[in-house]
Amino acid sequence: MRTDKIRVIGARSHNLADIDIDVPKHTLTVVTGVSGSGKSSLVFDTIATEAQRQLHETLPAFVRGFLPSYSRPDVDFVENLSAVIVVDQKRLGGGARSTVGTVTDIAPLLRLLFSRAGQPFVGGSDVFSFNLPAGMCPACDGIGSVTDVNLSAFLDEDRSLAEGALLAPAFKVGTWHWQIYAESDEFDQDKPIREYTDSERNRLLYGRSGSVVVRIKGQQVNATYEGAVVKFRRLYLRRDPSEMGERTRQLAARFTATVPCGDCGGSRLSEAARSCRIEGRDIADVYAMDATRLHEWVSGLDLPRVRPVLDALRARVGHLVDIGLGYLSLDRATATLSGGESQRIKIVRHLASTLTDLLYVFDEPSIGLHARDVRRLVGLLCRLRDNGNTVLVVEHDRDIVDAADHVIDMGPDAGTGGGRVVFSGSVADLVSADTVTARYLKTTPTVRSLPRTPQGRIKVSGVDAHNLRDVDVDFPTGVLTVVSGVAGSGKSTLVREGLCRTHPGVIMVDQSPPTTNRRSTVTTYTGVSGPIRKEFAKASGASPTLFSANSEGACPACGGLGVLESELAYLDSVTMPCDDCEGRRFGDEVLAHRLRGRSISDVLEMTIGEALEFFAGNRSVAGVLRAVADVGLSYLRLGQPLTTLSGGECQRIKLAAHVRKPGSVYVLDEPTTGLHPRDVDRLLDVLDHLVDERRATVVVIEHSLDVIAHADRVIDLGPEGGSAGGRVLFEGTPAELLGAEGSHTASCLREAVGAAAGVTAS
Repeated sequence: MRTDKIRVIGARSHNLADIDIDVPKHTLTVVTGVSGSGKSSLVFDTIATEAQRQLHETLPAFVRGFLPSYSRPDVDFVENLSAVIVVDQKRLGGGARSTVGTVTDIAPLLRLLFSRAGQPFVGGSDVFSFNLPAGMCPACDGIGSVTDVNLSAFLDEDRSLAEGALLAPAFKVGTWHWQIYAESDEFDQDKPIREYTDSERNRLLYGRSGSVVVRIKGQQVNATYEGAVVKFRRLYLRRDPSEMGERTRQLAARFTATVPCGDCGGSRLSEAARSCRIEGRDIADVYAMDATRLHEWVSGLDLPRVRPVLDALRARVGHLVDIGLGYLSLDRATATLSGGESQRIKIVRHLASTLTDLLYVFDEPSIGLHARDVRRLVGLLCRLRDNGNTVLVVEHDRDIVDAADHVIDMGPDAGTGGGRVVFSGSVADLVSADTVTARYLKTTPTVRSLPRTPQGRIKVSGVDAHNLRDVDVDFPTGVLTVVSGVAGSGKSTLVREGLCRTHPGVIMVDQSPPTTNRRSTVTTYTGVSGPIRKEFAKASGASPTLFSANSEGACPACGGLGVLESELAYLDSVTMPCDDCEGRRFGDEVLAHRLRGRSISDVLEMTIGEALEFFAGNRSVAGVLRAVADVGLSYLRLGQPLTTLSGGECQRIKLAAHVRKPGSVYVLDEPTTGLHPRDVDRLLDVLDHLVDERRATVVVIEHSLDVIAHADRVIDLGPEGGSAGGRVLFEGTPAELLGAEGSHTASCLREAVGAAAGVTAS
């Protein structure tokens, strides 16, 4: 049997149209196609899922109980699979103790380096770990921050005790805790706290010993004394959170704040660990360096006794730089990383592996990367392939498609209009094919020749956050502005900390989920569920609530979810379609009603594109759905849960909701995430509509050269990421950007449009 290709026969997951396809092994294969064409259904829901399922079936049932559950995909069979490693965009977890250094295994190498070469010698590598008792700061237990009473929220110094200076409910005027302070001889209850001496104030808040005599109803009672802050800490902060109700935890949170640990300065490490140095730097200093500076520092060390450690460090940190994450510091918490950054961190883990014959699956790894860094990424993908592995990538980026050994193009359209293989072959053959992707490969970005004239400006001054240092910039109003620059150059910081924070009227449309409720769907979020139910009610004479899966019409067996989940002791839980409603979410009485021959369940299974035709006569529904389709989401189903949407889809559905509302300034954070170039053109039409028809100001943080070329004005930051960035390199039109020097964005744009340095567009 031939084993040089993965064979997929009869794939039907989601919108896949019973397709057969071969994926050559030991190659870099890119699967492309318009948004919603079935790329992820083929790569992740069919090939990767089946590979994971078959591997897990070789393990004992007890072990499988601790692993994710993979049901058999809707496919006849998949053969010649290898063990799979899925490198997706799910954010890295790990809790408060997980950092870039720990998750990349760079931190253990640094600990070993300091334990062998640091002076003075303070112990083994454990002494330099903030996750082990030997090395963690005792004040914060290695977290780097402490939660303590926020005095500005806890105490009103302009009031006296009698007027309620202690603001927490436990110290309300008249309570027992209040009486200990106010009804004793310790304090003048009528004097404002601001007039207290330092000694009196310290005693009131932080006193720890002795007793006081409290006068209650004419009687004197001896009470043990604790300062108000000390008592609050004991009552709320020293208790196990599980012992407090949610209301109590929320109350305590109102009067507390999380701040860097005063003992370790936020470094998480003990004093002993911080006392050991190499060439004047302690390990906390090294953790705080961005990867680019760290690579330079490690490369400059001449320590023959620990050469193997230095070689390993150079290689591992070099991978971070090569993959476009040179701006990240090792002490950066993994919970703060974006989906794209998380995915590239995962890639770093595998670059040092010598395993072969693996199947690596990537989900748009170019997301969040500048065009300069995408080329570095291509080199890393090719390295994995050259190590004897099969690399399968879902991607739209032109540079990654051009580098592929094999291309599978899905389409021709989205949703039910897609799900078919429209091309499979080499890049050279794809260019001459008649597909949407092929036509895109033949085009180049078109630089806007007649930029709109700004109506005014929004002045942002003195932005001083992260790597920005006292930056001033003007955002023109009434036009489309793109903020560009390599990853980590300060784009998001400039917009969020500068524009959004100083001008609170800005409408920020980011990629955070609109909701985490699995009952929320496209119809409920966009607001069309009401008009749809009313139309069904009018046609049937029934109540509108009968056509809600969250109300009267819900299937009684599954509660309107359409699925039932069974717990099987230590085995994986099993989710299966509800037998009573067969996954349709509604009771039989509801499903018997028809609107133009369709039940409410049939309607919720429609894509946005199909629903536009079905509800063409209902302006309140069609208008909303048209806005969703215009941002490239025509393939979404009306009843699709919002919890299944990607970050890019979340952003675009929120944009669709805002497009219909009045607003003057819109900010979008990388809105082309997950979009095929055809859909990028549609997105640009929406942005133009906001500017031209609604007289809005639109600011976009973006890497896409097509979007940059289309802008009226570009603000480019750099020149690099992290400490080597944070400067405004250029402000002007895209045509003027073509002639700019010292900008990676200008260089990439010149190359993309075929212009020589110094040449401007007409």
